[in-house]
Amino acid sequence: MVLKVAPIWVYSNNDRKNFLFSELGFSDFVCTKGGSPAFLNLRIRRNWECLSVFFPRATIPVEDEIPLTPGVAAPGGIVEATQITEGRGFHRDLNSLPKPLSAVDLKASLSEGSMIRVAYQGVPGSYSETAAVKAYPECETVPCDEIEAAFKAVELRLMDKAVLPIESSVGGSIHHNYDLLLHHRLHIVGEVRLKVNHFLLALPGIRKEELKCVLSHPQVLDQCEITLNKLGVTRVSVDDSAGAALIVASKGLRDTGAVASSRAAEIYGLDILDYRIRDDSENITRFLILAREPIIPGTDRPFKTSIVFTLEEGPGVLFKALAVFALRDINLLKVESRPQKRRPIRVAYDDSNKGRATYFDYLFYIDFEASMAEPRSQYALGHLQEFARFLRVLGCYPVVTV
Repeated sequence: MVLKVAPIWVYSNNDRKNFLFSELGFSDFVCTKGGSPAFLNLRIRRNWECLSVFFPRATIPVEDEIPLTPGVAAPGGIVEATQITEGRGFHRDLNSLPKPLSAVDLKASLSEGSMIRVAYQGVPGSYSETAAVKAYPECETVPCDEIEAAFKAVELRLMDKAVLPIESSVGGSIHHNYDLLLHHRLHIVGEVRLKVNHFLLALPGIRKEELKCVLSHPQVLDQCEITLNKLGVTRVSVDDSAGAALIVASKGLRDTGAVASSRAAEIYGLDILDYRIRDDSENITRFLILAREPIIPGTDRPFKTSIVFTLEEGPGVLFKALAVFALRDINLLKVESRPQKRRPIRVAYDDSNKGRATYFDYLFYIDFEASMAEPRSQYALGHLQEFARFLRVLGCYPVVTV
């Protein structure tokens, strides 16, 4: 495979003595490079800095909107995350299922051949696994006990890709996962949208009236509150909805149910007691596909670009930052703000050099509808650096079409 070097550009105002790259976790891999990169068409000021990474000349594209199992797509072209299947017998050999990787035992090696290995948080039957298979139908999915382990598995070249849930139409943004995008070196190379359905599961032969307790992920339990209140059951939170199904099956809990996918019911030999028990009729979750290497941005189809930046303090500075996109007819798809954890408070000084007020110092995450290969995107980011204290491109990737 032929390798090329691609410069990934970040910006930092190093003139500010009170701001350090180490506060954002980048001090160990930022390098200074003069001149303009091949795919940018703007004047690069000296305070743009680049991260040089190797990536293959050709990458495997994300195949969007491909269902996990044969079936009919839902209205609007969004595929159901789970399909109703005929129940199977109780899964008697749960030990044969793949064991989740942890951050301390990432010692496996990449399998031979061209099959893509995709890491996800949870156990088989989770919605993240469904998203991985939807993006890469022929991939090998590898469960991890936590999302940090999935990131590290890709960074250490044990896996090719990672799947990260980023927002839900019901629960909104997943803030912790936004923080992970900044603290790790992976690039966004695609996205997947799933229409998620929740099912009430239990051991074979158990009726709904016999349940006293229901296990699932806390967000899933919240999304099924009306149904669970009618049942009068105790709700217990676990790390993963499919993991809840695994607990019920492996421990033989006859008075305990789980809220998970129909695929989890099939894998762990559970019966589906109730179908589509979510409170909202539409529940769409967006997942990001992450890789070590970025993809080459193009103009042959719609692209989306994700960035993160911080701003100088001052009146109207956020308005000015957002205006650089409006001036170039660039559509903003999402704006998310997160406090900086390592330095949350900023003190403003007056002419007497006395602190007069404190502010939360924020990171701004923005998705905009344009490719980095377009001059308007390049000029917009060049304009944005006039207000930004830090700027990083998280990824430029194809827009999911419905």
